[in-house]
Amino acid sequence: MSATVLVDGDQLRRTVARIAHEIVERHADPAAIALVGIHTRGVPLANRLAELIKSFAGAAPALGTLDIALYRDDLGSRPASPIVHDTRLEFSITERAVILVDDVLYTGRTIRAALDALLDYGRPPLVQLAVLVDRGHRELPIRPDYVGRNFPTDTRERIAVRLTQIDGVDEIVRHTDEEVR
Repeated sequence: MSATVLVDGDQLRRTVARIAHEIVERHADPAAIALVGIHTRGVPLANRLAELIKSFAGAAPALGTLDIALYRDDLGSRPASPIVHDTRLEFSITERAVILVDDVLYTGRTIRAALDALLDYGRPPLVQLAVLVDRGHRELPIRPDYVGRNFPTDTRERIAVRLTQIDGVDEIVRHTDEEVR
């Protein structure tokens, strides 16, 4: 398996800043929205976006985390038990526009699970989706409202977002299986 760096740390920082600007452009009052990071890498991305939105607009959005492990539609086909993280929504989602934040959008199944999990906490007036990478190959009718980068891929490739808080480095990498080619 070989890897190619598609986005380095500086480019990733600028990409996240652009997403934050787009959110501010569409939501005049950041206090009226909530960023909800999907575990695992959506959480630090949501934190970064919240900090940037506060610096751009002078007010911070509410911030939450969402675990979808038990909402996945492939639970029975996975070999290991799911790792369950905390869901933290310390605000009413019925009073705010919710922006789900994730690292990579692929088939749409993670986002479907996130919507199921989110709706167990109430009915927000609006739900949007912000992703760092859209790699295509949707299996469900899911589309992001905010996209950092589009990287069309082959189904045999994998896009990995690495973040300093988890991986010690900020970058986006494409993995390809040389044997398949």
